[in-house]
Amino acid sequence: MTDTKYPRDLVGYGRRPPNAAWPYQARVAVQFVINYEEGGENCILHGDAGSEAFLSEIVGATSWPGQRHMNMESIYEYGARVGYWRLYEMFTSRKLPVTVFGVATAMARHPEIVASMNDANWEIATHGFKWIEYKDFKKEQERAQIHEAIALHTQVAGTRPLGFYQGRCSADTLNIVMEEGGFLYSADSYADELPYWVAGPHGPQLMVPYTLDANDMRFATPQGFNSGDQFFSYLKDSFDLLYAEGASTPRMLSIGLHCRLVGRPGRAAALARFLDYVQSHDRVWVATRLDIARHWIKHHPPVGGYKPSNMPRALFIECFGDIFEHTPIIAERTHTKGLTSTQNTATGLHTALVREMRALSNSDKLQLINAHPDLAGRLALAKQLTVDSTSEQSSAGLDSLTDQERLKFTTLNDAYKKRFGFPFIMAVKGRSKVEIMSAFETRIKNSHDAEFNTALEQIERIAALRLHDRLP
Repeated sequence: MTDTKYPRDLVGYGRRPPNAAWPYQARVAVQFVINYEEGGENCILHGDAGSEAFLSEIVGATSWPGQRHMNMESIYEYGARVGYWRLYEMFTSRKLPVTVFGVATAMARHPEIVASMNDANWEIATHGFKWIEYKDFKKEQERAQIHEAIALHTQVAGTRPLGFYQGRCSADTLNIVMEEGGFLYSADSYADELPYWVAGPHGPQLMVPYTLDANDMRFATPQGFNSGDQFFSYLKDSFDLLYAEGASTPRMLSIGLHCRLVGRPGRAAALARFLDYVQSHDRVWVATRLDIARHWIKHHPPVGGYKPSNMPRALFIECFGDIFEHTPIIAERTHTKGLTSTQNTATGLHTALVREMRALSNSDKLQLINAHPDLAGRLALAKQLTVDSTSEQSSAGLDSLTDQERLKFTTLNDAYKKRFGFPFIMAVKGRSKVEIMSAFETRIKNSHDAEFNTALEQIERIAALRLHDRLP
């Protein structure tokens, strides 16, 4: 019983969980998942051995080997034909964010639905290649299907998924996901009400736990929900307790939905009441799972902090992809080249990143320069700068200009861009408005090539300052 190699963690955060510090001082983070599985379930038309038997109106159904189950198929079809669109209208009309767990083969069979998810700016995490049981798959077979899922998902949705949930997983699933390295989080856990870190082969992996209790799947299980009122009551009680506890210990409430289940009118009405109930409260953060993962990565690093040489690809890009403004490809290429302990300091990592920046083509370098905002420009006025740029410009007092100063900056920006074809770039952190204006007036006299090189040098300086804020 004292075996230190026991592979399970029964302790977690214990009696003193961290303060989640959710945005907006929220007492609870509420996260809705719509599982899109219709067309990816077991069916002999999909090359499977038999029909689907899981999560439908036919409670206790069994698979029919070698046969189509027409009733089962039509139940799943309802989810794609009707249920999804009811949920889509329900969430978009309330402007509530959603994470979709999308089965890749199901998504590929209904491009219009995927387009609607993108139109709504929902997060689409991968729900695997097919909605089937993976417990008896060999590791190599499951790995191949996970890679197929990523490729097909990327093709259909337009971007690769950063979240993973197999659901009907195997003992190998998490290890395969961590080895792949491209996911910011895995949801194949029900172990907590807060995200947590696990050790992976390439460094720490974030888990954002999911739920099987606050989940409409219980409409399809024995002793589950029999009516919408029971569903609403369970969700409300879960929310109320977490909201009360959140005065001192904010946590996360995950809610799982299925198009073919809660998409039915008598259940959808209960969900609508709950959505309105949540929105009637203040200090509630309704977020996607990716939002939650990114918050946790930023505010709750793993024990010992981040070490670039021991970070999976997705996590490294998340933490350092914005060192060069809107150009994460530099961090991606740096990680691909390989990192050692030499790069675990700001100076060491800066050297490696700059090497890749300098290796860009001239057209890519110009694109990098153009990714930077004007100083005290229109984006700053509209509060659309990145967090780093906002902080840097504020440190130089560019957020508190007089009308006359703002007019002068606008004039200088316009003149500079007219002459060179790209924005004026300067590492302004710690500099004064007078110094910045003087640099403007001096550098506008330079040749195009000289100023192009100066812009790159200033970008390197900006990157160094940003890295020193994040690493030793």
